[in-house]
Amino acid sequence: MRFLRFLKIFFTIVRFGLDELVMSGINDRRVRYLMRITTFGRRFDIERGIRLRLALESLGPIFVKFGQVLSTRRDLLPVDIANELAKLQDRVPPFDSNVAVSIIEKSLGAPIEQLFDDFERVPVASASIAQVHFAKIKHGEHAGKPVAVKVLRPGMLPVIDSDLALLRDIAIWAERLWPDGRRLKPREVVAEFDKYLHDELDLMREAANGSQLRRNFAGLDLLLVPEMYWDLSAPTVLVMERMVGVPISQVETLRAAGVDIPKLAREGVEIFFTQVFRDGFFHADMHPGNIQVSLDPATFGRYIALDFGIVGALSDFDKNYLAQNFLAFFKRDYHRVATLHLESGWVPPSTRVEELESAIRAVCEPYFDRALKDISLGQVLMRLFSTSRRFNVEIQPQLVLLQKTMLNVEGLGRSLDPELDLWKTAKPYLERWMNEQIGWRGWFERLQMEAPQWSKTIPQLPRLIHHLLAERHDAPRSSNDDTMRLLLTEQKRTNRLLTTLLVVGLVAIAGAGVVIAEMWMGHL
Repeated sequence: MRFLRFLKIFFTIVRFGLDELVMSGINDRRVRYLMRITTFGRRFDIERGIRLRLALESLGPIFVKFGQVLSTRRDLLPVDIANELAKLQDRVPPFDSNVAVSIIEKSLGAPIEQLFDDFERVPVASASIAQVHFAKIKHGEHAGKPVAVKVLRPGMLPVIDSDLALLRDIAIWAERLWPDGRRLKPREVVAEFDKYLHDELDLMREAANGSQLRRNFAGLDLLLVPEMYWDLSAPTVLVMERMVGVPISQVETLRAAGVDIPKLAREGVEIFFTQVFRDGFFHADMHPGNIQVSLDPATFGRYIALDFGIVGALSDFDKNYLAQNFLAFFKRDYHRVATLHLESGWVPPSTRVEELESAIRAVCEPYFDRALKDISLGQVLMRLFSTSRRFNVEIQPQLVLLQKTMLNVEGLGRSLDPELDLWKTAKPYLERWMNEQIGWRGWFERLQMEAPQWSKTIPQLPRLIHHLLAERHDAPRSSNDDTMRLLLTEQKRTNRLLTTLLVVGLVAIAGAGVVIAEMWMGHL
C-alpha cells in the first residue's frame, strides 16, 4: 500500500511536470540532460502555477498544507505560482453535500431539518480537512443564531496515515544518508507533524482550542474568536458562531472600507507575541484563509481568527528562552544570543562563544533598520540554517510549528504594510513581557500563586519541628569512642534546623506581606 502511494506521488510529479519546475533553475549539464530525457514528448498547455496547485490538490491534505505555507511567501515565489497556491486556502474542491448532510445527521443523531433552519447545501468554504456550510440554529437558547457548520472530509485518516508512513521512511533514510540528518531530527519533526495532523481530525479538539483562544483574548480589543456550541458538535461536526469579515488578503477592500492598514499590521504582530509569550498557546495555522477583519461598527478593524485545528504550546522554559533570544537579537547583543545557545544545550559545549557570536552577527546585522519589504525572514532563516550546520546546532522539534507560524505572520505583515519595521514593533512588547516575568510584578504574582500552598504548610511546621526534636532526644546513646563524631553530627543537624527555621520565618513574613497586600489592594 505504501509503495503504491509512492508510485502515485512519483507519477503525479511527472504528470504535472513538477520535475521541470524543480530542475529548471539548475545549471548542471548532467541534470539538464536527465530533464530532457524525462520530459521528452511532453507538452503542457496549462500554466505552471495551475499545474502545481492541481498536483498538490490531487496528492491530498498534507501536500495542500504545504502549498498553503508556500502561498504566504511571495518574496520567495514567482507571482503566478503564489497567486495559484493562494487558492488552496479555502477553495479546495468540495465533497458531495449529501455526504456532508449524512455525516451531520449521523453525528448529531437527528435529521438536518430538526437541527437547523436555512441550511445552505452549497459550502461557503472548502479546505483540505473539512468544508463549511452556513445555517441557523433551530431550537434552544441559541435559536435563530447564524452559525457555521464545519464537516470533516470522509476517509481522511487512511490517506494521512499513508502519507505520514512515507514521511517516516524518508526521515529514517535522511538520518542515515544525509550528513545533517541526525542533527535536524527529522523523525522527531515528523512525529510532531503526525500529532498535530491527527489532532486536526478531531473537531471537538478544535472546538476546545478555539474556546481557549477566545478566553485568552476576552479582555483585549485585538482578536475575535467565534463561540463554540458544544451541544451541536461532535468529533466529525463542529458548529460555531458565524463570523462576518473580509479576508486579510483583500487589502484594497479593507483600505476602501476605512481600515487603518498600518495599525492592522502592528496589531497582527502584537497578537502573535501575545499568544506566544503571554499565553504560550498560539494559533499555528495563520494563513490568509484563516484570518479575516471585521467591518461591523461594533468591532471595526479587529482581527477574526478561524480554524483552530492546529495550535502550538510552549513551556515556560521555551518562552523564557525565546524571549531572551529575541531581546538580545533586537539589541544586537550577539554575544548573549551565542551564550543562550550554549546554556540551552543547542550547541556542543566545546563551541567557542566568540566564533558563534561572529557567525550570528554576519547573518543578522545586515537586516536591521530596514523595512519589512526589504527583509526576507525566509532568507534569514536559510542563512541561519547554514550557520547552524557549521556549529552542529540541534533543531528543536517543539519549535517547528512556531517557525512555520512566524513565516505566516511575516507573509501577512508583508501583504498589509511593507513599510512595517518588525523589530521596532516587537521590541517594546518583549521588554514589557520580560519585566513582568523577572521584575517585581512577576515576583509578586508568583508569590500570590504560592500563597495557598504555604497557608497549608506553615501551620504544620511547629508539630513537624517538635516531632524532629523528639526523635533526636529518644535516639540511643553511642559509645565514648563515637562521642566526638556524634557531637559534630548534631552540630551540623542543629545548624540545618536553625537555617530551616530562618527560612520558615522569612516565608511567613512574605506570606503575611501577601495577605496584607491583597487586603490593601482589595480596598482600592
